[in-house]
Amino acid sequence: MDNLSFTNHGDLGALAEQAQTADADRIAARLGTEHLSLEDFAILLSPAMSDDLLQRMMNESARLTRLRFGYALSLYIPLYYDNRCVNRCDYCGFNADNHLPRRSLSPREIREEATAIRAQGFTNLLLVAGEHPESADPQFLVPVIRDLHDIGFRSISIEIAPLSEEAYRTLVTEAHLDGLYVYQETYDPIAYAEHHRGPKADYQWRLATPERGARAGIPKIGIGFLLGLGDWRFDAIALAAHLLFLQKHHWQAEFSLSFPRIRTAAGVSGGPRPVSDRDFVQLVCALRLLFPVTPMSLSTRESPAFRDMIIPFGFTNISAGSSTAPGGYTAKGTDLAQFDVVDDRPPSAVAAALKARGFDPVWKDWE
Repeated sequence: MDNLSFTNHGDLGALAEQAQTADADRIAARLGTEHLSLEDFAILLSPAMSDDLLQRMMNESARLTRLRFGYALSLYIPLYYDNRCVNRCDYCGFNADNHLPRRSLSPREIREEATAIRAQGFTNLLLVAGEHPESADPQFLVPVIRDLHDIGFRSISIEIAPLSEEAYRTLVTEAHLDGLYVYQETYDPIAYAEHHRGPKADYQWRLATPERGARAGIPKIGIGFLLGLGDWRFDAIALAAHLLFLQKHHWQAEFSLSFPRIRTAAGVSGGPRPVSDRDFVQLVCALRLLFPVTPMSLSTRESPAFRDMIIPFGFTNISAGSSTAPGGYTAKGTDLAQFDVVDDRPPSAVAAALKARGFDPVWKDWE
């Protein structure tokens, strides 16, 4: 792994302290800055952000988003194909110690799920699985991804156990893998060690995953952290530093940001450090000001009302009609889900809500 300057936790901690102590005058001064530094970004995360200043930041965030992306919003959907996992993460429904039914879809069953999804209009698909060696085996994934392209999906991404650079290169060259999503969960190594058991406990291996994917030629890579697991302000600063590093050293790939917030699931409860809706809005808008041309994704972990409210302030991609249980699109069963979906509207209803607010739902990836 390269020498990543953003992993100096002392420097990140100092910035997090500035985020905690910045007053309204310092915040207002940064809101008038055209090109923000990482320090400026940290100040925009301050708890001293007033409602008036937050509204100013929301307005600017919306303006920048429309300027770069217009009113188009790309729709995608996750296909969960395996809920087995060898890790014991205390916040996740796939926790290996969670003794609930497990299911691994066969290639034929994945095709059936994908066919049902394709019939709804989607052409962007995210393959998701618990971290199990069999679900992340390129020999299994290559024919599956090829088949999904054959039935009409233009963009296939994965959110699975981190792989080697060689494995990612195989998926790119032999199956035309388009995207990789990997979340560090928390950038705080102490908190990370507290919540993870199993292979996923290797903090550095996970941290280097976006780089391995970029070197392997994956064109689109999404990163983020799990809101509610650690101190969100520290994690946000580390995420921003991580993205700045990746954009500098792996500029051939397009990087995006996602904002998963901890939700309850069968056998587990929510996170130890809840993130409020207001904090969520502040985080999204501050990141948009720092990264005006970076795509941002929002999942169905959020409520319909909150999603409809926050989308204009930074988002370019949203999921719709999601199920987090394998087989969830062709049969409504009781299989173990990773987390509880909050926005359970069908894709047509999500698209209608977007159109009502002046947005253009896009069902295929950019060509």
